[in-house]
Amino acid sequence: MKVLITGCHGQVGTELMFLAETHGCEALGVDRDTLDITDQSAINQAMQNYKPEVVINAAAYTAVDKAESDVQAALAVNATAVTYLAEACAKDAIPFVHISTDYVFDGNKEGAYLEADPVSPLGVYGETKLAGEDAVKSFCEQYYILRTSWVFSAHGNNFVKTMLRLGAERKELGIVADQYGKPTSAREIARTIYAMLAHDSQAWGTYHVAQPESATWFDFAKAIFLAADTQGLKMEVSTLKAIKTEDYPTPAKRPKNSALDCSKLEQAFELKIRPWEISLSDVVKDLKNA
Repeated sequence: MKVLITGCHGQVGTELMFLAETHGCEALGVDRDTLDITDQSAINQAMQNYKPEVVINAAAYTAVDKAESDVQAALAVNATAVTYLAEACAKDAIPFVHISTDYVFDGNKEGAYLEADPVSPLGVYGETKLAGEDAVKSFCEQYYILRTSWVFSAHGNNFVKTMLRLGAERKELGIVADQYGKPTSAREIARTIYAMLAHDSQAWGTYHVAQPESATWFDFAKAIFLAADTQGLKMEVSTLKAIKTEDYPTPAKRPKNSALDCSKLEQAFELKIRPWEISLSDVVKDLKNA
């Protein structure tokens, strides 16, 4: 299967490229330097040149706080570019896989969010990602929209790498303990995407992909430093202080609860998503050996 992967150097894109061959795929990875996805003619030319059988959009404007003051840039990548990609896939009658976010929800629900729950983004990032979802639904018949959350890996910028960096520098860290979500490794997302594409169900639609169980950022940080200790990484931090959201103000408002229910995905594609603690151990090990 020939797969075109946008955002190939991002967290999920890197893992998609890494796993492609083992899943029987021939992958062409593109990034902002090799394909401007905000240029419709460039997308159409790339589709004509490569003739992919599937397009996976792992590109996104993910600077949540910066998006509040950089609306046009976020809109261009998260909505306009997605529209162009969706149109191109629809024209060639090929499947389109688009990665979205838990930030399409406002976080006021008790318990994990289902795909059918009402969406209500709190900020520009979530709004533009939701606009991208709407574009996919408008143009494509064969699509998977995958909402995910709290992505981490050994690549790029993420909470795990930030904690390890700060933990090596400081003795005390204050971590938000009243926001809930599900940490999810980029490799598990990539593995899930390939499993969905290989499955014969072709149950097109929107799905949630996140690793069990729900945690706070404080819980996640504790697990990160435990994994670091297990791997023998030297850390200076000795105290983690649980703080409230209002103690750590940010330009963009975060949902208090963005845990995603993934039962629809697991049932439709007969797969089981691994716990994030297992993936976290693998990532910390990779970072140690890097």
